[in-house]
Amino acid sequence: MTKIHLFDSTLRDGAQAQGISYSVEDKLKIVAALDKLGVSYIEAGNPGSNPKDMEFFRRVAEIELKHARIIAFGATRKVGSQAAQDKNLQSLLAAGTDALCIFGKSWDYQVTDILRTTLEENLAMIGDTIRHLKSHGKEVIFDAEHFFDGYKANPDYSLQVLKAAAEAGADCLVLCDTNGGSFPGEIYAITQMVRQEVKTAIGIHCHNDSEMAVANSILAVQAGASHVQGTINGIGERCGNANLCSILPNLQLKLGFSCIPAENMAQLTAVARYVSEIANVTHNEKAPYVGNDAFAHKGGMHIDAVHKNPLSYEHVQPESVGNTRHILMSEVAGRSTLLARINAIDPTLGKDSPQTQKVLDRLKELEHEGYQFETAESSFELVVRKELGKYRPFFERKDFKVIVNEPSANGINSSAMIKIAVGQQEEITAAEGDGPVNALDKAMRKALERFYPAIAEIKLTDYKVRVLDSDKASAAKVRVLIESSDHETSWTTIGVSTDIIDASWRALVDAVEYKLLRDQEKAVQ
Repeated sequence: MTKIHLFDSTLRDGAQAQGISYSVEDKLKIVAALDKLGVSYIEAGNPGSNPKDMEFFRRVAEIELKHARIIAFGATRKVGSQAAQDKNLQSLLAAGTDALCIFGKSWDYQVTDILRTTLEENLAMIGDTIRHLKSHGKEVIFDAEHFFDGYKANPDYSLQVLKAAAEAGADCLVLCDTNGGSFPGEIYAITQMVRQEVKTAIGIHCHNDSEMAVANSILAVQAGASHVQGTINGIGERCGNANLCSILPNLQLKLGFSCIPAENMAQLTAVARYVSEIANVTHNEKAPYVGNDAFAHKGGMHIDAVHKNPLSYEHVQPESVGNTRHILMSEVAGRSTLLARINAIDPTLGKDSPQTQKVLDRLKELEHEGYQFETAESSFELVVRKELGKYRPFFERKDFKVIVNEPSANGINSSAMIKIAVGQQEEITAAEGDGPVNALDKAMRKALERFYPAIAEIKLTDYKVRVLDSDKASAAKVRVLIESSDHETSWTTIGVSTDIIDASWRALVDAVEYKLLRDQEKAVQ
């Protein structure tokens, strides 16, 4: 199997995405996850750009990595200067990494109009920089910025840039589609041509401005690139970078390339969710391979076919990338689908079993009240378990009280007091929050965490409210959906009531109960 080196730039390119900012601790956690996954390189930023990155490089040097090499990233020497005196290059060397990534201009327009220098000086900057770094024993990866735009404008000069880097000793020449506007056919043809012109290893770095980054990266590999740069979940500036969570399984599972150890592929979904959690962004559930909807089936005919043979509507096995199949409960799912979900809890029941009918009757009652379990499968499982007598509650909710004060003071406008019982022990707890649901959530955690410490892992990632009978105005019934996640997966729970706070409380309770139930079952296994 041909080896493809994955170069992850989540810590730098990913940090340039709107709304994302990593602490040093965040970066170290992501490094550990990426190394465990098995990527070849982890680009961590410019050590001279800010004190936070300087601290990161100091601390990451103390970590023993199994698969990945840490990369410090920076520019070529400045115009008219000497590489040995360039402060940016001094910072790169001071970072202490064995490998470095240097970017330089490969589009003549960028050289003359942005750098404001001559084409010859740009070539000298690239060559001087790489020779200086190689003299210190470093592995040097050269990113040819704007390469594809530059090649289309002036192919001769763009090739001169690559050859200057290669002659100076660069270990890999990375062709960058920096503006993200190239098409797969162009990427393939140009990469294939470069492969014929230079003997140095070729890499690819694509942005997603025309939503071609994954396809462009794969076509580049098929044209001869052996090094692929991208980010987890495709996060990055503007429309993002090439998504390694799609590129990796496409290359390894579909095309037979070797990117990471085969046994590590099942970690992919967990890593993708983990990075979303650390970045504090909602995970894209529509993402191929690693989204919650990637292997979700709703239509009755589709579900029936998947039960007979998953290959009918699944291009890979969900387990191969650490994901799971989801059979959605809906009005079009069919009775056999419902029975299959019941059988997952009690395999002895059939269509005509009294217990099956009992579950069906209860579900019809709940649907009449406004419950909808298509996107709240966790609450659905709890309902089935309770109706079958296969659920022992972890706690009993007694009552709660919420007080809202306006105007708010320092973002705090609500307080909640709840009363619960765990076994024979009753707990009364109060908490303040930014809104009544936040106050309820904090109070419940405060009450339960001493009994169940794992509750601290729960993070609420989404909250939706739907008015069900708007003709009743403020007395209308509402449906609340709450999405929760931990470091492994996500789940959605539902609550329905004429009181939005009560509906939220029901969904919150289900969220905690489902987490505790899942942890309990894992412990038994």
